[in-house]
Amino acid sequence: MGTDRRFDELIAEGAAAPVDGWGFDWLSGRATEERPPWGYARLVADRMARVAAALDVDTGGGEVLAEVPTGPRLLVATEGWPPNVPVAARNLRRVGATVVAVTPDAGLPFRDAAFDLVVSRHPVRTDWAETARVLRPGGTFLSQQIGPGTVRELSEAILGPLPPPATRHPGQAVAGATAAGLRVVQLRKATLRTVFHDIGAVVWFLRKVVWTVPGFTVDGHRPALARLHRRIEAEGPFVAHARRFLIEATKPA
Repeated sequence: MGTDRRFDELIAEGAAAPVDGWGFDWLSGRATEERPPWGYARLVADRMARVAAALDVDTGGGEVLAEVPTGPRLLVATEGWPPNVPVAARNLRRVGATVVAVTPDAGLPFRDAAFDLVVSRHPVRTDWAETARVLRPGGTFLSQQIGPGTVRELSEAILGPLPPPATRHPGQAVAGATAAGLRVVQLRKATLRTVFHDIGAVVWFLRKVVWTVPGFTVDGHRPALARLHRRIEAEGPFVAHARRFLIEATKPA
């Protein structure tokens, strides 16, 4: 009975906590993930300091862009998930960025050659043609992207065995950039240890990172959550592996 009460309490916590924005502070002490070795926020800040106009695509709650110490004269961010838009607007007020709500899968609502720099962390989908269109000649696209089969161990713990991942491969990103007329100048990959200490952290993560278990709900996946809870209680923290890659591409001058 004690274990059942603990399970109920933990999943209730994970189900009730807000998931607005793209910060992961709620997981502090409950889950950890290694950071990629390249330091994406530092790279973005360095490039922002050297351009006149920049765009952050899929800004989430503006968490990365808000860390930029010196922004360009023109700084714009787009976000396609409506609850994140006011969060991003608040977070990005300090850096003087304009947040534009967009419709997923629509083109970027900007003129041709509008930006020296386009950045994006964990985009839902990179529209390479649109990215190339809004970049000025000589401009740069810099993005940290989610790799294939990220935290696959967690997906399979909830859903069972899955086929090999067909999307999000770095080679596909390189091909997309090249087809759009961009030149890839940097490609780096990383596999990052991700640890969940309790089932509440798992629930919160699955609510936020929705592609891990598409259509996830606590009620709909309760038996699998209960099995994973018992495993964590018996064996210790659940370990998965996140996959990330960094891609940098330039538009020929």
